[in-house]
Amino acid sequence: MSMSPTRPKLSIDRVRDAVKGTVIGPDDADYDAMRSVIYGGIDPQPAVIVRVADAADIAAVIEIARETGLPLAVRSGGHSGAGHSTADGGIVIDVRDLNERDIDPVARTAWAGSGVTAGEYTSAAAEHKLATGFGDTGSVGLGGLVTGGGVGYLARRDGLTIDNLLAAEIVTADGELRTVDVEREPDLFWAIRGGGGNFGVVTRFKLRLHELDGVVGGILVLPATAEGIAGFIAAAEAAPDELGTIANVMPCPPMPFVAEEHHGKLVNMAMVAYAGDAESGARVLAPFRALAEPLADMVRPIPYPEMFPPEDPDYHPMAISRTMFIDRVDLPVARTIMDFLTTSDSPMRVSQLRVLGGAYSRVPADATAYAHRGSRIMVNLAAFYETDEEKRQRGAWLAEFAAAIQQGDAGRYVNFLSDDGEAGVRAAYPPETYDRLASIKATYDPENLFRVNHNIPPASGAL
Repeated sequence: MSMSPTRPKLSIDRVRDAVKGTVIGPDDADYDAMRSVIYGGIDPQPAVIVRVADAADIAAVIEIARETGLPLAVRSGGHSGAGHSTADGGIVIDVRDLNERDIDPVARTAWAGSGVTAGEYTSAAAEHKLATGFGDTGSVGLGGLVTGGGVGYLARRDGLTIDNLLAAEIVTADGELRTVDVEREPDLFWAIRGGGGNFGVVTRFKLRLHELDGVVGGILVLPATAEGIAGFIAAAEAAPDELGTIANVMPCPPMPFVAEEHHGKLVNMAMVAYAGDAESGARVLAPFRALAEPLADMVRPIPYPEMFPPEDPDYHPMAISRTMFIDRVDLPVARTIMDFLTTSDSPMRVSQLRVLGGAYSRVPADATAYAHRGSRIMVNLAAFYETDEEKRQRGAWLAEFAAAIQQGDAGRYVNFLSDDGEAGVRAAYPPETYDRLASIKATYDPENLFRVNHNIPPASGAL
């Protein structure tokens, strides 16, 4: 009778001997702090966390993961809504110490380690009056953000983050450090521009920088009405590409700059950023201010890093979410949004609307693994919960909400997926894109070592 080989157990001492970086095990004092992630409701107990110092450390940890068969997760900023920044009982490669920032203001390029956060990079670039567009949250790590796409305030002017990715260094499943760009291993370079963490551990990125001498930006709080929401989206679609907007229709938090009588009531908590001078910004934003008397208007000329305010590191919200694309927010759709938000009993629920277009849409759909170039509006629906029963109820509400506003676009953005399983991953990639990714996966990770992610298994026919 044949027996399967017994895999060796993980030895933390063996890990410590194999790497230069910091190794944290369950018995170490900082284990709980190091294993925590951004979102509440995720309480992982990894077997070991390795704060890698370089590519050689990553290769050593990959070899140990292969030997032991333990799941291998990669953590940068810890923002994965699906909990992919960690692995219960597994091995975590933590890249936060890969925090190089090397900016060339003459060439307008920058090398940045995958552990650098969007806020750190943005502040460093702003010293040279330059910027690369990321998302809208400063604490997100580049390792996950860039490989998924990068949709933020500058997407309409400069494209996604991946549209400004010039090269990357990545350790693949065979332990090799590869430099990839449009000429060197172009298939792998294509795959990491939207394919997420399926293909290896990126150690650093080379990014294009654009001139940006501040923005006219900040928070604009408007009353939430169906007419106001539809009008806001229409104004955002009509605005020049230099304007990025995020409309958050949600209960108003107890913010000191909003009158107390509005706290807890539905508002449009809009974030806006116009990449231009104050006079032009005032003209561009006039249609938004004309929609209704603002409840608060914090929009003014500011340095771009101020769009990424500091966050409370001890805040770990428990939320369930759904990401999708829609084609329009006319008055009927806006009324549906208001109806769902009004009738929910969740103390915090949101419909976030991001108008796309501009440079984002001018990239061919097959140029990168992010293929949703024709999508017009990104929608993120979310609700907070405290108990398992509330989570179930909120999940049912979100599914009904999404179905009520679903239109012709069935795509999803991989970086905003929760634990949506294979169906969510399939929605994130059109069939042709998915098949190409699966083929490239078979070339660079035929054993699916990198599977703690929105996973694309290797194409069986290509093995």
